[in-house]
Amino acid sequence: MSRKPESITWLAAGESFPPASSAWGADTPAPGLLAAGGQLDVATLIQAYSQGIFPWFSPGQPTLWWSPEPRMVLNTRDFRLHRSLKKTIRCFAQSDSTRLSFDQAFGQVIRACAQKPRDGQNGTWIVPEMIGAYETLHLAGHAHSVETWVDGKLAGGLYCVNLGGMVFGESMFAHQSDASKIALAGLVAFCRASGIDMIDCQQNTAHLASLGAAQMPRPEFMSRVKQRLTIQAPIWQFDPLHWHQILTVQP
Repeated sequence: MSRKPESITWLAAGESFPPASSAWGADTPAPGLLAAGGQLDVATLIQAYSQGIFPWFSPGQPTLWWSPEPRMVLNTRDFRLHRSLKKTIRCFAQSDSTRLSFDQAFGQVIRACAQKPRDGQNGTWIVPEMIGAYETLHLAGHAHSVETWVDGKLAGGLYCVNLGGMVFGESMFAHQSDASKIALAGLVAFCRASGIDMIDCQQNTAHLASLGAAQMPRPEFMSRVKQRLTIQAPIWQFDPLHWHQILTVQP
């Protein structure tokens, strides 16, 4: 049952989240809004993601916590590699002037993501508090960046959260054409090689849908997350051989 729009749970530091099912419904001003307040420390973020909840707020707002219904999810076997992108990735993988890496420039990646607005939004949602929180989560080993390099310069990338066998996508950026798509393709290739079959995309966008993401009912999403949290997290290191997972291996 969705929460009435005139009511919202305000969290004290260290207080548990309400059930995701109590988030505001589709007929409210903020569908998916669950709670406000609380902290952005490592323990709270792990608790949130483990329950299908994530923070998202703009400058001047309190910390807002969300759990959309339905949820946008990319099953890694359904990743749609269009012919032109496949050709681009083949050239990228074979070139001496380009490479993909993990966790070599997390701070640069999240700050580059903060410079672009979220779809349908004005201004950034990756406020300084969020940058600091995810940098701390990165140092704790739970947030990761994927970097696309061209001629030694950061051309694009993304950052995400990993708990067990579950990856939660956060944001992407590109300074050059297709650089963020290459980063996502590299993440999918790594996930397939590591036995990770699902990436949370949070919100429904046409761009994500074009790459194979689809909506999933929140109860099913939560059930899958719970199962995947019991799996050991992979070692985050990209091997160029991982490209074969999307260039030659059929899911």
